[in-house]
Amino acid sequence: MKIDGSTAAIVTGGASGLGKASATALAGAGVQVTIFDLNEEKGETVAKDIGALFCKVDITNEDSVLAGLETARTAHGQERILVHCAQTSRGRMKTVGRDKENGGFKRYPTEDYAFSINGILVASYRMASLCALGMASLEPLEDGERGVITLTSSAAAQDAQVGQIGYGSGKAGVNGLVLPMARDLMDLGIRVNSIMPGIFATPPMLGAPEKVLQNLAASVPFPKRLGKPEEFGSLVLELVRNSYFNGQALRLDGGIRMPPR
Repeated sequence: MKIDGSTAAIVTGGASGLGKASATALAGAGVQVTIFDLNEEKGETVAKDIGALFCKVDITNEDSVLAGLETARTAHGQERILVHCAQTSRGRMKTVGRDKENGGFKRYPTEDYAFSINGILVASYRMASLCALGMASLEPLEDGERGVITLTSSAAAQDAQVGQIGYGSGKAGVNGLVLPMARDLMDLGIRVNSIMPGIFATPPMLGAPEKVLQNLAASVPFPKRLGKPEEFGSLVLELVRNSYFNGQALRLDGGIRMPPR
């Protein structure tokens, strides 16, 4: 897709981490960016820094998303780009494990599992389908292209570790959306891809002890470091620009394959 100052984008989770890097890369390329996030303070700061618009949006609430889309479209017009980085999930726990406090065994609660699937998989469908609905009415560009959707999965979609049943299956579901959605939308000229980041230097990860970070970096085949958020943003920009990327789930992980633990 050829992008210019009239191209609009929605970036969820744009107040920090991978979303912030994506919003920064798009804004730097001249795209009119709207950030969706729950963190008003950080979201407003990032938006001001990169010349974007901020909307407080809860991706798990359809009314909240619709209100955010209305605000973004009033300011910038219908978006041609969606980068969905936001997510919510709950707990790291085995499907069934030992209950050290009470003896016997306990399981990962169904309610926690449903919360994670709603915050990862259902929210991804919500954002993608609502944006695609709007993109469908746009005038086509070269090759008949109307829009591009990039979802955020994870390396855990393919090699989730012990205790990642909710997160891993939710992210695997995101990859499962990609091909059928790309096929659903092919006649409308809307592309769909996902990125599976490995271990990245995002704020939650950088909160870990230094020794843990060193061990994680050493586990990456090459380069032996955590991924930089701007490397994720760079791939987001390439997926927008390169119209032959469609229906793909791409690993961005330095070649790492996560062990069981």
